[in-house]
Amino acid sequence: MNNDSSSRIVTALRDWISTAPPGSQLPSTRALVAAHQASPVTVQRALRTLASQGLIESRAGVGTFVRAVRTLRPADYGWQTAALRSPHARIQSVATALRSTPNDVIALHSGYPTRELLPERLVRAALTRAARTDAAVTRSPAAGLPELQSWFAHELGASTPAGLSPPAPSDVMVLPGSQSGLSSVFRALVTPGQPLLMESPTYWGAILAAQQAGVWMVPVPSGPAGPDPAELERAFRETGARVFYAQPSYANPTGAQWSAELGVAVLDVVRAHGAFMVEDDWAHDFGITTTPTPVAAHDDAGHVIYLRSLTKSVSPAIRVAAVITRGPARERIMADRGAESMYVSTLLQAAALDVVTQPGWRSHLRTLRQQLHDRRDLLVDALQEHAPEIALVHVPAGGLNLWARLPDGTDVDGLGRDCETAGLIIAPGTEWFPAEPAGPFVRLNYSGPNPAAFPEAARILAQALAKNMP
Repeated sequence: MNNDSSSRIVTALRDWISTAPPGSQLPSTRALVAAHQASPVTVQRALRTLASQGLIESRAGVGTFVRAVRTLRPADYGWQTAALRSPHARIQSVATALRSTPNDVIALHSGYPTRELLPERLVRAALTRAARTDAAVTRSPAAGLPELQSWFAHELGASTPAGLSPPAPSDVMVLPGSQSGLSSVFRALVTPGQPLLMESPTYWGAILAAQQAGVWMVPVPSGPAGPDPAELERAFRETGARVFYAQPSYANPTGAQWSAELGVAVLDVVRAHGAFMVEDDWAHDFGITTTPTPVAAHDDAGHVIYLRSLTKSVSPAIRVAAVITRGPARERIMADRGAESMYVSTLLQAAALDVVTQPGWRSHLRTLRQQLHDRRDLLVDALQEHAPEIALVHVPAGGLNLWARLPDGTDVDGLGRDCETAGLIIAPGTEWFPAEPAGPFVRLNYSGPNPAAFPEAARILAQALAKNMP
């Protein structure tokens, strides 16, 4: 007899066990052989399978019985509460943007582009080529592959005006994603308990990194055009802060893009206070109607700590980013990186470099620009038609998100729950404020799957909003 016969016996006995009381005795092996017209070996194989699944137990000299369900003693982890004491930072659950969802819901919450917006063919080919080279079995230098360092330096240097020194490859540190870079920068440059200025609203991951670093977050209000330099100057002066975190290009969540004039004005404020600006250029590859020019391109004195990530634009499976900085700050950040991760996977670095140096990469970015344009406008039109009570702060010139203001008094948490019940996942705006929210907001990602469902998403939003407004 073969394994098919054994599987057939397992299925039949599992059905019988499901209705039998615990402790019931199974028929003898001889009876099972006759009932299923199988060999003793096949029957024994089936019984061993059921025993391995915990459904039956054999008692020597007596027979085989349905196993009784044991009531397990609840584990007591109270000792860990005493050992851990109070956390040094507020503990957050996984952010909404990282939630996994089933395929039968409309997902407007994610922080990542859907698979069809990625250069999948380039990524697969790059990983295959990298696996055939020494990158599969060698360790990268601590600061990263020299060729990848050069690529990141050239990317920023291409925007550097004449008369300023472009960054050198040695100014680049390759990171396992920009999130780890933020953690290292905050730990290296801000003493625990000291102030860190942050745009408000801002990226939830930066808020989390600052909390874990134990710093004092000071919000600086930032609107569709960016922060007011006068407000930033006041925050520096009143707090004595020496670091300002910002996203000048397609900010998450607002989509704001600073003008060139604002970038110069902010940089002047930072210089005047002998401070650092941490520029998070996470969405550099997601321009729609504009092309970003980093503020860091206008600084060669080491005031701007520049972060550039490839994780969202290349593939979430290739967590590769870089921080570009000059002077002693680089050594402090490098020391923190060595303590945390030592170096970044050589294989992932080689694959990332392969993707962004292929001719198809530029073609992909041109196609992506049009795809994001179409998706953004489709969601904007759907909201204006089906949920006019929701006010868009502005239509972003790039990025992945719409930042939407809800009517005053809206129960944002209740809105999220009702939307989810109806099959729509959204990201409540409360997660993007380093202090109290400035009002009720939601962030809606237009780069997720199934854009054809945007009109239905807007209808669900409108219905849920009607239930959660005052």
